[in-house]
Amino acid sequence: MRIPRDLGGEELVKLLKRHGYEITRQVGSHMRLTTQQGGEHHVTIPRHKPLRVGTLNSILKDVAEHLKLNRDELIESLFEK
Repeated sequence: MRIPRDLGGEELVKLLKRHGYEITRQVGSHMRLTTQQGGEHHVTIPRHKPLRVGTLNSILKDVAEHLKLNRDELIESLFEK
């Protein structure tokens, strides 16, 4: 499954809430999300629209690794309709 090319940071935050991530702080245009699911994990997401493909890919890879999923499984769970 392909990742959307027009996804913004705030939209990604809403999607990651399904996996237990919550905004813990914001400095400027960057939001820091934290989850306690599977141990504490932090990820920083820029509040840009749209997110660059490489940035989005890196965030998804990091989250998938923490959740012990492969990247495609995470993408499917986030973007399935």
